[in-house]
Amino acid sequence: MITIMANTMLSIGIAQITTREDLLVILIPLGLFILFILWIAMMYNSLVRLRQQCREAWSNIDTELKRRYNLIPNLIETVKGYAAHEREVLLSVTEARNRAVASTGSPGSQAKDENVLVAALRQLFAVAEKYPNLKANENFLELQKQLAETEDRIQAARRFYNANVRDLNTRIEVFPSNIIAKLFNFQKEEFFEIEQTDIRSAPKVSL
Repeated sequence: MITIMANTMLSIGIAQITTREDLLVILIPLGLFILFILWIAMMYNSLVRLRQQCREAWSNIDTELKRRYNLIPNLIETVKGYAAHEREVLLSVTEARNRAVASTGSPGSQAKDENVLVAALRQLFAVAEKYPNLKANENFLELQKQLAETEDRIQAARRFYNANVRDLNTRIEVFPSNIIAKLFNFQKEEFFEIEQTDIRSAPKVSL
């Protein structure tokens, strides 16, 4: 009787051990699979977040560029009142502005059109230097101030955008996030490189 009971208990123990081992065989791969899925989700979400940050940063650039576009016609009219014979310079600024406004391609292509506009504005302000009465005009001084402030905001927005683009492009390139980027077709973004107009507000003179 004792022998039968001992054999029964031994059989139950062996069955429990076998069941526990079978459970581990199932749970370990399942746990690893869940961790793998969580890792994919984390990598994917980080890429989506960086891409969204790039789009938001680009929106800030677009806002500041539009502010500059809106200031230029008033600037041209003001300069025309004192230097109407500088027709070629005024025309080049107008054409460059219109081309920049119509530019809706990639950041790289838009940057080319913006740099043409920057060069035209530099030429316009160089011309303004030859006309003391124009330089003293209150409307011209106010526009110059607003353009200088807008230029600073454009450059700040550009730096912020390029920083986000750099982070996204790096994440797309480096291992192991590049695997997820390729799997979900994440594309690199272009940098936005434009020159500064070098417009500065006229210094205030205390009388």
